Amino acid sequence: MAAGKGLVKLDWLTIFLYFALVAIGWMNIYSASLDDSATTFWDFDQIYTKQLLWIFLSVVLIIFILAIEAKFYERFSSVIYLVSLLSLLGLFLFGKTISGATSWYSFGGISLQPSEFAKAATALALSKYLTDIQTDLNQFKDQLKAFLIIALPAIFIIPQPDPGSALIYAAFVFPLYREGLHFVYLLLGFFAAALFISTLAFGTFWVILAVVLIAGFLFFRKRKKRPSLFKYIVIVIACIGFSFSVSYIFNNLFEQRHRDRFNIVLGKETDSKGIGYNTNQSEIAIGSGRWLGKGWTEGTQTKGKFVPEQHTDYIFSTVGEEWGFLGSMVVILLFVGLIVRVLFLAERQKNPFSRVYGYSVAAILFFHFFVNVGMVTGLFPTVGIPLPFFSYGGSGLWGFTILLFIFIRLDGANSYYGI
Repeated sequence: MAAGKGLVKLDWLTIFLYFALVAIGWMNIYSASLDDSATTFWDFDQIYTKQLLWIFLSVVLIIFILAIEAKFYERFSSVIYLVSLLSLLGLFLFGKTISGATSWYSFGGISLQPSEFAKAATALALSKYLTDIQTDLNQFKDQLKAFLIIALPAIFIIPQPDPGSALIYAAFVFPLYREGLHFVYLLLGFFAAALFISTLAFGTFWVILAVVLIAGFLFFRKRKKRPSLFKYIVIVIACIGFSFSVSYIFNNLFEQRHRDRFNIVLGKETDSKGIGYNTNQSEIAIGSGRWLGKGWTEGTQTKGKFVPEQHTDYIFSTVGEEWGFLGSMVVILLFVGLIVRVLFLAERQKNPFSRVYGYSVAAILFFHFFVNVGMVTGLFPTVGIPLPFFSYGGSGLWGFTILLFIFIRLDGANSYYGI
């Protein structure tokens, strides 16, 4: 009875933004995959028809998610997380290899990717742990447990190999920060990323020189306050060690295709016909759209299939070519609107579990959106991260649908109960 009444309190603006993005995403999948081989619109050999079926099944999934009592997700979050980890481990025994990655289970003609569902499971488990009365993020042991919850799925995903999906788990740092993780961890993360990129771009020698000069300048600037020389020496040694480790990891642990992608983005190599072909063609497609685009299904780059994987990771290039700058801005504003709305709803939650979960949802959506658009426009290396609700794939669509609508269900229940 309470579950049914709680449905009345659903946030319909969030639901509208979801369906708007799914609808526009399907329109672009249709354009990117349309060819002359289709006999009818309902030809299930066609990608756009398959995606339409996944969308219909997503509606069924939404009804199922909303029909479940909201407290179920909190009560059984640990069980859901454990099942998710087992599904990732099972890939090493029963997984199907597609495009060099053993990331799918195959059931007849249907393939499902468990890493897409693991994000929601991890968000539930992290939310449960952080809102436990015993958890204190000021304690190192509790910080370690939180990081372990986040790291385990990523550790299982990396060897598939699927580094793009594993990278997404970095997004969980933001809900941790919201719940009291010290700012220094966030600062260290950004600093490590900057040091990593700087080492690749300029070399270890120049990075070490810059670190020594900056540390020396800061030390002498604060010499009247008698800063600890030992602290500065430790920081410099740590930075030097990290810089050397970056060079080693990049040259010995990264695959050649990963090194090539980083070098192209950093401008150290030019390869418009090899490893950089996708990004180069994507930039051409987006640039050719100009202000208003060439019109739906009228994109010459899209029609000519010049952009590989255009219906999946590079779907935004279709938006840029056929809808132009203005159409791209509409799509970006819809994504920003959805993320901001989720953050707004999360902040108003009086139930801590729902709040943490809401921040996790917003962080994951933002990370996917930001990295994918940056990848397609050439700002980031190609890492295989799909655009939520746009990229073709049933697992991706279902994964994001589950992630978002569990939060909508939690928010609806909290609104009904006044908590």
